[in-house]
Amino acid sequence: MALVELRGVSKSFRKGDETITPLDNVDLDIESGEFVSLMGPSGTGKSTLLNLVSGIDRVDAGSIVVAGTEVTKLSRSKLADWRAANLGYIFQTHNLIPVLTAYENVELPTLLLKLSSTQRRQRVELALEAVGLSDRADHYPRQLSGGQEQRVGIARAIVAHPKVVVADEPTGSLDTETSEQVQVLLQRLNKELDITLLMVTHDAEAAGIASRQLVLDRGRFLERDSHSGVSRKIQHAN
Repeated sequence: MALVELRGVSKSFRKGDETITPLDNVDLDIESGEFVSLMGPSGTGKSTLLNLVSGIDRVDAGSIVVAGTEVTKLSRSKLADWRAANLGYIFQTHNLIPVLTAYENVELPTLLLKLSSTQRRQRVELALEAVGLSDRADHYPRQLSGGQEQRVGIARAIVAHPKVVVADEPTGSLDTETSEQVQVLLQRLNKELDITLLMVTHDAEAAGIASRQLVLDRGRFLERDSHSGVSRKIQHAN
């Protein structure tokens, strides 16, 4: 069984008199330890997919199973508990709390778990070490560069040891040099810590660091060959 399974997933929105269907009866498998990137034009449903996998949004039809739990059947209250223990989210604009230090921002997800203060401290220290910011633990966001803020956001996403980390344009607000540094970091975390990553990006270079590249086109997934650039429809056995 794949770590993440989408079966027959559809999602539509109303925009004025028009119905937009970014996801149309799609299937997708993501194996444990995979790094999957997702590209496609704006408005094609890439962020919608992340929100469905993380339980922030609900499907219209179909099922999503993550680490053996059918997310689509969980109540709102159970979803919050499940998300805290199983899912990390990396935002494009960091979303750090300005009045909290780097350490305190990273610690936030652990407060929702049944951990002792010692266990929380160990996890936060390990997460900051993993992103190379142990020496910035007491700094506030205003005292950090954009790249350092994003690394704090990444540490916050991995601190609870989630089953899956989803990243929505994690390099979108960074300059070229800093973007490349974050790409290297994500690739290293995937390989060294065996973190399963699903990343949305508009950047073909960023997408290329993933072990598998997908394109969302007219509500369906295409798999992209990183060498030829050719995309083909994903096929699933019945």
